[in-house]
Amino acid sequence: MNDAGAGPPAATDRRFDNAAVWAATERIIDMGVHADRLGFDSYWLTEHHFQYEGYEVIPNGILIGAILAERTENVRIGMAFNIVPQWHPLKLAEDFATLHNISGGRGILGVGRGTVPRESEVLGSKIGSFDNPDQAAADDFNRKQFDEAMAVIRLALDNESFAFHGDVYDFPPPGIPDRGGFVEELTLVPRPLYPYEIWQAITSPPTLEQVPKSGWGGVFWNNHHSFTKMRWERFAEVYAEAQGRELESGSHRQLVLCTRVEDSHEAAVDKVRNGHDEFWKFLGPYGWSKGYMGADGKPAKPGLIPTLEESMDQKTWVVGTADEVAETINWYNEELGLENLLLFPAMPGDNYGDTEEQMQRLGEDVLPQLG
Repeated sequence: MNDAGAGPPAATDRRFDNAAVWAATERIIDMGVHADRLGFDSYWLTEHHFQYEGYEVIPNGILIGAILAERTENVRIGMAFNIVPQWHPLKLAEDFATLHNISGGRGILGVGRGTVPRESEVLGSKIGSFDNPDQAAADDFNRKQFDEAMAVIRLALDNESFAFHGDVYDFPPPGIPDRGGFVEELTLVPRPLYPYEIWQAITSPPTLEQVPKSGWGGVFWNNHHSFTKMRWERFAEVYAEAQGRELESGSHRQLVLCTRVEDSHEAAVDKVRNGHDEFWKFLGPYGWSKGYMGADGKPAKPGLIPTLEESMDQKTWVVGTADEVAETINWYNEELGLENLLLFPAMPGDNYGDTEEQMQRLGEDVLPQLG
């Protein structure tokens, strides 16, 4: 995007053709190979659909992950996130098991409920967002659908045979004839050959309570640092109550930070500003800033589109020299205890040469400074 920034064009007025979208997809795969060469532990993809604007161009992270598995040796491959209500749950289970097995156990099952009505409404779900007036009813349906789908996925992945009969899903449906009898149970083929992890985005109070009860990992992004600490600690409390054991420092929790590293603080701010503003111009209306703190100390009102300075004050964006970025991450480590850290170094408007350089700076200049 050579016109990224806070002003025009409007987010939905920009359009990229099919060749440009596919070129970006190939470069995203290249970045995964680069992450493996640099020795990063994991590389996370995302799932989005119908985005002709060019912001998020991968509809199936598992499929791209399988390509990466063949081109890499060590890096684990995660999805941030598979939007579960937009999948048939058994197809998601089959595809993940295939990725996990072909990669030798390097798949990470990241799951989420979704944020974009354009995707959810078309692909069989609903979602509440700032520009969707039917938020409460849409959210209730989406949450129920997600909970049942995850129950199905876990049954299918973890058991030789299974059945599930809920309000949304019914597997197998009654009365299916098969070889003189009726289908009573199903067996997923393939199932994982290796242990696997489940991580879910935590963006609401109910999710904060549910994820640790399920025993999964929780991913925290775009929260004011004090909100992150509060929710981080609450996650540990719920986990201990539900699972009967205390969490070690940082365990089962992952922090996401947007980053920019340059030779000077001023250069980093200058180079990330347009990408930051474009990021929020597109995502702000979907409610992504609801974890920010408002001037009154309470969560920001829905639809906030923050300035870069506000994002840096909130400590959701870490921008500066390698020493400054490492200092902030080490501060988070002291506050939270970080075992899992997901870094987001590519902004709208960056070319992939910039992204490759940013990954290099993080891997060689920042990570060695972390405690």
